[in-house]
Amino acid sequence: MANQSLYHTFKRYRTLQTHKISALPIVILMPHSACNCRCVMCDIWKDNKNLKQLTENDINGLLSSLKQLGTQQVLMSGGEALLNTNFFGLCRILKTIGVKVTLLTTGLSIKNNAEQLLKWVDDLIVSLDGDEALHDAIRNIPNAFRKLKEGVEHIKKLNPAYRITGRTVIHRLNYRNWPAIIAESKKMGLDQVSFLPADVSSHAFNRQQAWTEPKQDEILIPAHELSELNEIISSLLINYDEEFNCGFIAESREKIRDIYHYYAAFYGLNAFPFKKCNAPWVSTVVEADGAVRPCFFMDTMGNIRDTSLDQILNSKEAIEFRKSLDTSTNPTCVKCVCSLNLSPLTNLV
Repeated sequence: MANQSLYHTFKRYRTLQTHKISALPIVILMPHSACNCRCVMCDIWKDNKNLKQLTENDINGLLSSLKQLGTQQVLMSGGEALLNTNFFGLCRILKTIGVKVTLLTTGLSIKNNAEQLLKWVDDLIVSLDGDEALHDAIRNIPNAFRKLKEGVEHIKKLNPAYRITGRTVIHRLNYRNWPAIIAESKKMGLDQVSFLPADVSSHAFNRQQAWTEPKQDEILIPAHELSELNEIISSLLINYDEEFNCGFIAESREKIRDIYHYYAAFYGLNAFPFKKCNAPWVSTVVEADGAVRPCFFMDTMGNIRDTSLDQILNSKEAIEFRKSLDTSTNPTCVKCVCSLNLSPLTNLV
């Protein structure tokens, strides 16, 4: 096992050097295209009528590539993955090759699925947008907060050691609610909470076209409120010193400060924060219709229903894409809100 681990690490180094994928630690799957929330900062739900979903045949077809590339973690994203009625069947197939399964979820149905989640999913990441009133308003779903809270508390009652973390997109509607979000995260028993700014400029999250100014302005923190955002962040860095030090707040103080810099960059007050990212070399995204992307924000490069995943990732076009990609200057990368920089030494299982 030690030799296999060393060989896997070598292949990850080699991938970064040659741009040919020899090892792929992370794969993100979207089992279901629809969502059970109607969030203001996301357009996925607007296409709910055009249902697409991954099948057992799709997952079985991926196994050879996942084993060949030494995939360690599969993140189930969406849409809401639990809307796939065979979601746990997909997890069961993935578990046959020993990968870690993580679910990113709205949290609305985790209580009803608690026992199955504990059996087939290794950990959860839930979306949290504010205290009860604000969370429900942003999600556009009645009782969304209550269902999320009850689900987290129920799973923690069944297995207190089961890891559940929260993820919050900070934007115009909730940045003033930031301290309440941290307080609610603790009260419901989350193990950690993470914060990132809102993506307002890409085609991701089912946007048929990038948002224009009227839609951006609903989410983008306006210039005249940036000083208030800065004050709130400064207060967080002082008042939540323990939460930063113990890792309850996932990001470093510098990354939290960069949320201000991200929004300020839209008004030319500073450059967009630099993000060291190697996502296209260490991960890939497979959408509910089988389409493959190097990350959420880049164009598709093939479909697993036509070609195996390893062949798609190592096509001449895909290798050339990675060779030519400079994440420090690419316009999409410069404005990216969720970069990934995974060291070859990182063990995900």
